[in-house]
Amino acid sequence: MNARVIIAVLILANVASAIGVVYARHEHRQLFVVLKRLQRERDDLNIDFGRLQLEQATWAESNRIDQVARNRLGMVFPEAGETVVIRP
Repeated sequence: MNARVIIAVLILANVASAIGVVYARHEHRQLFVVLKRLQRERDDLNIDFGRLQLEQATWAESNRIDQVARNRLGMVFPEAGETVVIRP
């Protein structure tokens, strides 16, 4: 009788261990899918960030700023007589 109890406990432990392994593998696969999706999103965001940096650099060029200042705002360089130099 004692041996049967030990065998039953070992069989239950074996089944529980097998279920645990199956659950762990399933969880691993789900987390791996999530990881791949997040990596893909990260890569897409990095591409967008690079594009935005390039666009910002284009808009911030001094030639572009000078062109906008002249055309849209009507700004011009002051003449020599209009310039005042202040010294400390």
